[in-house]
Amino acid sequence: MRPKVIIDCDPGHDDAIAIMMAADLTEVLGITTVSGNAPLDLTTDNALLLAELVGLNVEIHAGAEKPLLVAARHAEEAHGKTGLDGPVRPAVTRSSASSDAVRFLIETIRNNDDVWLVPIGPLTNIALAVQQAPDIVQRVAGISIMGGSAGAGNVTPTAEFNVWADPHAAAIVFNAGFERFLMAGLNLTHQFGIDEDTIVGLREINNPVAIFAADLFDFYLSSYQKRTSGQRVPLHDPCAILAVTHPEIFTFEPRTVRVETEGRHTTGMTVVDERGWDNQPLNCQVGYAIDRDRGMNIFFETMRTYTAE
Repeated sequence: MRPKVIIDCDPGHDDAIAIMMAADLTEVLGITTVSGNAPLDLTTDNALLLAELVGLNVEIHAGAEKPLLVAARHAEEAHGKTGLDGPVRPAVTRSSASSDAVRFLIETIRNNDDVWLVPIGPLTNIALAVQQAPDIVQRVAGISIMGGSAGAGNVTPTAEFNVWADPHAAAIVFNAGFERFLMAGLNLTHQFGIDEDTIVGLREINNPVAIFAADLFDFYLSSYQKRTSGQRVPLHDPCAILAVTHPEIFTFEPRTVRVETEGRHTTGMTVVDERGWDNQPLNCQVGYAIDRDRGMNIFFETMRTYTAE
């Protein structure tokens, strides 16, 4: 059976790929959107666009338009003004089901067993849901996030974007007591990179979803290389989906993880205790390795499923 998931996201080029993969690999119960890579109206439009593109007939609920305590911050330099710059945007005929993502999260978790939460943007919606309904922490099968790092950050030397964008929400979620908490941080996701060969492979598949993904990657690769001089661009968010559907391709280790909310130079840092001898609760399974080749094979297999017969 495919795992049941709720995707909480801020599309975002890599969010887009995560949704494309989840539509094939999981039973998606719904999508919630949050301010992050772009403002909320754009991330919601992007989620609607992607659901329509892949034929994913689920409700999409808009959520938090700003972080809990800090000002909203976006990633136009990585994802462009729309959050999904690059492809020609198809017309979207769908609309969001509500602007109350938190209520949808709570009710869906309470009404379904074994649901995985997969947040791949800032954790504002999840933190609000946990605060309003603490019982959902014990009801879910687990939570698999893309966020944080057991090493260097990307927006600052120590902080990854999703946690940095709302560190107070992240602190609430990391401290909530989820029994199964998987963290795909930058130290892991940088092992799952795309390059020009990836784009060529997608164009050879030649279906509308694969072509859209290739057009996304054309922009994403260019913007990343301009900022970092990197040749292989990390495909962050799909790792959080794959951690649920294909855990065998990962190495996770139990760790104590805390989120810094007040540091002058370290706000948004996920402080991962790797000493191995302290007696603090091990609140997180931190990802350390992914089998890139197997992961990319799964990615291309999902892209091929969208080929019309």
